[in-house]
Amino acid sequence: MAHTAKDKKKLIDRVRRIRGQIDAIERALEEENDCSSILHHIAGCRGAMNGLMAEVVEGHIRSHILTNGNGPEDKQAQAQAADDLIALVRSYLK
Repeated sequence: MAHTAKDKKKLIDRVRRIRGQIDAIERALEEENDCSSILHHIAGCRGAMNGLMAEVVEGHIRSHILTNGNGPEDKQAQAQAADDLIALVRSYLK
């Protein structure tokens, strides 16, 4: 996946921020914070995960689906990439 290698630093930084948010959820639970605070942390983490997902999906679309190839192999590869992406999004939204 060339697009993830190209954006590796940015994606890893996002993952590290998400890890920090998950750690904050754990601390809030350990400290028995009120549930509204914990829910706020969870919502922030979910938003961060959705942002990461959107970033990787956009790279996938630009790198694997919107290719310039016109041959039958290129069309087949595009169709497979689209099918893979559809399956991924469906499983993510369950």
